[in-house]
Amino acid sequence: PRSIGAMAEEKKKRFTKRSLPASVRLAVEISLAKKAEDLCVLDLRELTSFTDFFLVMNGNSSRQNAAVAEAVEAALKPAGLRPMSVEGRESAEWVLLDYGSLVVHVFSRAARDRYSLEQLWGDAPRLDF
Repeated sequence: PRSIGAMAEEKKKRFTKRSLPASVRLAVEISLAKKAEDLCVLDLRELTSFTDFFLVMNGNSSRQNAAVAEAVEAALKPAGLRPMSVEGRESAEWVLLDYGSLVVHVFSRAARDRYSLEQLWGDAPRLDF
């Protein structure tokens, strides 16, 4: 039998850009195409039951944030993926798309600094793009 440490280490190794689910990879690609900045994916599978992944990024304006969120929504729709809820679309300071296993956060720079999700979930494995 393998030790818990070895199993945890194996899980960490499997969290790579290539191992991401297709929907998460697509959301990352579309966000980058829309010039979102400082993208990271947090793997929350071992830490919480409400989602598997956070995709966190920021834009340079509320207009860009809204455009990124809309593009992600449009890209995932053909795969039959629709957000269960969308928050913050009006002000677009922090747009949140909740797909169940993936939660997409599109922040303004100021809101991202204020809420510092990456620090809050600091023990989550992280991929930067």
